[in-house]
Amino acid sequence: MNQLHVVLGASGAMGKAVVAELTRRNLPMRQVERSVSVRGATYVAADLLKEADAVAAIEGASHVYVCVGIPYAAAVWAREWPIVMQNVISAAERAKAVVVFFDNMYMYGPSPLQNPIREDHPQSPESKKGKVRKMIADMLLAEHANGRVKAVIGRSADFYGPGARNSLLYITVLDRMLKGKNPQWLGPVDVPHSFAYTLDNGRALVTLALDEGAYGSVWHLPVATPTPTVAQMIEKISRELTKTFTVSVMPPLMMRLLAPFIPPLKEASEMVFQVRDPYVFSDAKFRARYPDFATTSLDDGIAAMVADLRK
Repeated sequence: MNQLHVVLGASGAMGKAVVAELTRRNLPMRQVERSVSVRGATYVAADLLKEADAVAAIEGASHVYVCVGIPYAAAVWAREWPIVMQNVISAAERAKAVVVFFDNMYMYGPSPLQNPIREDHPQSPESKKGKVRKMIADMLLAEHANGRVKAVIGRSADFYGPGARNSLLYITVLDRMLKGKNPQWLGPVDVPHSFAYTLDNGRALVTLALDEGAYGSVWHLPVATPTPTVAQMIEKISRELTKTFTVSVMPPLMMRLLAPFIPPLKEASEMVFQVRDPYVFSDAKFRARYPDFATTSLDDGIAAMVADLRK
């Protein structure tokens, strides 16, 4: 079968990671963004809220990677994600393309989460954003089950790496440290917290895409082991920056008081349970199927992230 890999959200950190792996494998691709600043045969602009745009962007595809970033607001997610997913499914059905969905773990609940967090974790999300993620993942898996499209879901822990400016680690920790400020965290720093490296995620998504036996299922993407604490991650970043920092933790009361006045904090506050308690991600299912898959060490991943974000 002739292959054409279409990356939706190609300009984001995860889209770039998938593009890097497709390039390494010399697989033909099309990069899709809402607006295209770089012109070339592989770049296409599309508004995925419009079905016609989605159909045009995915036409001729064998595989479609959904790495789309939608503004981090529960109301926007509830309004836009179902439309985007339905348009992608419709376009993929016409093209007979496999849908590869890069997902997060917001749908797991209630809190505290069961550790290690596996693919069979209960899905009773307490957050608005978690309810949206569960809805669209269920939508995609249902369409696979009824034969409308072939699909596979790669679900990631909190990610870090080159370009990962929308990650919690960057927003509250690394961005501040790069500016010479002490980092902040929204929960205790001495509990284990799994992190996935963006380029490992990209390699894993392409691995799943090319394995028909993986379709119709959810796979936790691989993480570095052993699971570090947030304090250990901050210590590694401090060594990379050759400077000592002191981390501060925002008290829950202060978060509740400030949230109504700081939109990003308001949106993050409903997800604070993921940083308040242990967050140990199990990638055992993925590793059992792909035993030769090697993950990037935390030291190497942090070095690459710092180097990229210093540019």
